[in-house]
Amino acid sequence: MANALTSTLPANLQSSYKQAADDWQKQGKLQKLWQKDAALWTNDDEAQWLGWLDIVERQQKDMQSFLDLAADIKGAGFESALLLGMGGSSLCPEVLALTFGQQKGFPALQVLDSTDPAQVRDRRQSIDLEKTIFIVSSKSGSTLEPNILKQYFFDEVTKAVGAEKAGQHFIAVTDPGSKMEKVAKDDKFRYIFYGDKQIGGRYSALSNFGIVAAALQGLDVKRLLAEAQQAVDASKKDDPEQNPGLKLGLMLGTAANAGHDKITFFCSPEIHDLGAWFEQLIAESTGKQGKGITPVDREQIASPDHYGSDRIFAYVRLEGGRNEELDKQVEALEKAGQPVVRLAVKDLYGIAQQFFTWEIATAVAGSVIGINAFNQPDVEASKLETRRLTEAYEETGKLEEPTPIFSAPAGGIRVYAAKKYAALLGDVKDLDSVIKAHLDHIHAGDYFAVLAYINMTQQNEDTIQYFRHQVRGAKKVATCLGFGPRFQHSTGQDYKGGPNTGVFIQVTADHPQDLPVPGQKYTFGVVIAAQAAGDLTVLQQRERRAIRVHLGADVKAGLKQLSDAVERALEL
Repeated sequence: MANALTSTLPANLQSSYKQAADDWQKQGKLQKLWQKDAALWTNDDEAQWLGWLDIVERQQKDMQSFLDLAADIKGAGFESALLLGMGGSSLCPEVLALTFGQQKGFPALQVLDSTDPAQVRDRRQSIDLEKTIFIVSSKSGSTLEPNILKQYFFDEVTKAVGAEKAGQHFIAVTDPGSKMEKVAKDDKFRYIFYGDKQIGGRYSALSNFGIVAAALQGLDVKRLLAEAQQAVDASKKDDPEQNPGLKLGLMLGTAANAGHDKITFFCSPEIHDLGAWFEQLIAESTGKQGKGITPVDREQIASPDHYGSDRIFAYVRLEGGRNEELDKQVEALEKAGQPVVRLAVKDLYGIAQQFFTWEIATAVAGSVIGINAFNQPDVEASKLETRRLTEAYEETGKLEEPTPIFSAPAGGIRVYAAKKYAALLGDVKDLDSVIKAHLDHIHAGDYFAVLAYINMTQQNEDTIQYFRHQVRGAKKVATCLGFGPRFQHSTGQDYKGGPNTGVFIQVTADHPQDLPVPGQKYTFGVVIAAQAAGDLTVLQQRERRAIRVHLGADVKAGLKQLSDAVERALEL
């Protein structure tokens, strides 16, 4: 682990890092972290959220339960596994599924973290209900998305196998005493695995929220936890040069304080999904009180002239991976004077070291920045607004609909903005003029983000990725892409609570083929519309530069129109 992290920093950042490292050693701050001393952050409730520090040791003692689970699932002959969860409850399982793939004799694991009816329907059609095990993953047990996804799929399984057998197709991962625990007991779930009330969702990768999924898909859990233990041991060393988590956290925190407040991830192709997990950990932990580190994932690496002076780059490199092009391009960034951190991963199981190393780093960075690295006040604000809208729909059968600032003829694209921001956009006559006026508000040091409340298909992502990179090339700013509602439980905290440097395009659409939510008046289409509206409302309350582009019913055609409009706007 000692040689797992190397860095190339410009002189000013190296000096700031060295000062912070000296301070941490002189003040014994690493010991304070392991002693769970809340004074290391804001002296608020931080001590209540540090259960992740010793979770690896506890999981190793509970190894037999994971071995028993794996044996049972393999023996039962399930062909598919579908995890229903959001944010910290789903992203580690997603990384494991995409990194390791299906293991012989075990079910192929998929994750569903969307309320888009088309995406829910796609997942439903991709599995045989009689041969699928479902994992309902919800720490609080009250999170909207996993609850309604459970309602939908439990109803579907009941129709397929009967009420008596349906519960045997479900596993719950939830905190003790939660609403989901009661539901799981009432519905006779096959298993209930418990979370730790002192571990927040984004720090839960090595708790049952990650390890149950690992066992269920047939991974070597003993080896995974042994790798994590190496990172735990390294994270107790006082010398930052021997402690990758401490060193990384000090560099990220001091860089953010010096204006390098955006971290861009480049991962070897074989471990590419790690970026999505890093993204939620850092954004939700650090983006608050007008401070923070904005993570940038899935942005294609480019030549140094595409970047400003507000980033730090992290290259997570799998030894023996397909790294030839990345190696050359990262080296070019280093030679151009950009700050680069390299993290070595020796094999696929080494990603467990990354989980713990980055958790330590994020906690340390939060201390350096001066914020509580364990709460998420602005995520909660969006949840409350969504709840208000869905409850209103249950009463009235309607969602609130604002007046657009632009409407295309014949039911095409509509654009919405807050009254104050609409005035800044000026007189807009068509889609091109709206987009140009909006993009003209991007300045050096800002970032551009697309928040897409649509089906997360490869085609939709490719279209957005194209115009995202057009903006990056023209404006030389960091760019982000999040699919809703999953990003709300990830980068959403930073977008609303971090520095007011984001310029946002929210994308929504109609749902001509909606899906009902069993037991509710609202549908999945109503829920995702309410989530988008709640998200935009909170962005507007925080006076973010944001517009909503509603595509209508034809998502493919609408996205193409938006992409073309962005391209033309950047040329004017």
